[in-house]
Amino acid sequence: MNALSTDLYQLTMMAGYFHREVLDVRATFELSVRRLPRNRNFLVSAGLEQALTYLEQLHFTQDQVSWLRGLPAFARVPPRFFEYLRSFRFSGDVWAMAEGTPFFPMEPILRVSAPIAEAQLLETALLAIISFQTTIASKAVRIVGAAADRSVMEFGARRAHGGLDAALFAARAAYLAGSSATSFVEAGKQFGIPLTGTMAHSWILAAPSELDAFTSYASLFGPHTVLLLDTFDVDAATTAVVHSGLRPQGVRIDSGDLGATACAVRDKLDRAGLTTTRIIASGDLDEWKIAELVAQQAPIDTFAVGTTLVTSDDAPALGGIYKLVEFDDEGAVRQVMKRSEEKATWPGRKQVWRVSTNGVCVRDVIALDDEPGPSGATALLTPVMRNGARVTAATLDDSRLHCQRMVDALPPALLVREAVAPYPVQPSERLARSIG
Repeated sequence: MNALSTDLYQLTMMAGYFHREVLDVRATFELSVRRLPRNRNFLVSAGLEQALTYLEQLHFTQDQVSWLRGLPAFARVPPRFFEYLRSFRFSGDVWAMAEGTPFFPMEPILRVSAPIAEAQLLETALLAIISFQTTIASKAVRIVGAAADRSVMEFGARRAHGGLDAALFAARAAYLAGSSATSFVEAGKQFGIPLTGTMAHSWILAAPSELDAFTSYASLFGPHTVLLLDTFDVDAATTAVVHSGLRPQGVRIDSGDLGATACAVRDKLDRAGLTTTRIIASGDLDEWKIAELVAQQAPIDTFAVGTTLVTSDDAPALGGIYKLVEFDDEGAVRQVMKRSEEKATWPGRKQVWRVSTNGVCVRDVIALDDEPGPSGATALLTPVMRNGARVTAATLDDSRLHCQRMVDALPPALLVREAVAPYPVQPSERLARSIG
């Protein structure tokens, strides 16, 4: 993993810790979010798998160390620091919420305890990895919820900000949060996400006729055929399908009044005996438009969502923070916190406890790590890495099921698309005294 995928100040601080001879002093950092984005009542943690892979593989190559040594900022840094970089490996401990866990502001979703220079270097990469996938998973949960019992297909690779890497991890985060498939082939190969797709308008425009486009495609792909109906005229295209004797798996509508068009297509398909042919709708869909179509009882079986999902268009940035909360000060552990206006942090290593009644979450308590939790509460942070090595493993499908269970356990009031009264999150009495 590229150790230069960081901000310069992480490296200059590492050199500073070396200069102060505190390079190996133990410290704890926590990753959290100060506030929810607009219209969000909760967030869904994602990206832990890639974060742990980053930690396992993190190292500096000889070329990278030589290049750093030539930077003006490091002109006065002694050679021994660069020798340290050549042998650098992450050796710390990590606790984290399982991927797919809903969480709230000020709750640590990941905690790193390691020599301070190691822990410091991680900030940029961990925030980038976890914040992005968390943003997309949190958007996907809203879209999947709006679709109710209809499936959601992610197909936004071409729109992802940041290119194909962003497309890959957006597909992963969306599947974790409940989408049923992706159109992005690399995500299918890497993560085992079911692949799905239709055809482009160019396939039909390049054919001698629309009917020829349909029949030639169906002759090749058989039961996997999904036909695009709106290149010219949806009604005429549907008529061509039913009169041709084709029995496609599905048809897709990409424009116009999706609700009314779906009703007309469904009626014509059913009257021709194509009752199992599914209707897929696409075209700049988001959770609001999908909820409206569901409320209309539009006969749409699958919503294909691209741009709004992979960019989380209404809340594209997440204000994640990674802050020092505890420091071993000459053998005495010292809890630390910021008091900056609107940017204060809470001190000490912490645990998040979720309290439930009859299977429904009612409140969270953030406590210091050595405190007992409320009676019957569930601890959300668990060890995932010790001494630089993983101690747990979860498949993407495991995380997907966990996400569904955890979201289903939230109070129904939080599952609406508008912001509502915040879910109760309280510091423990001891933590509250530490905050002051």
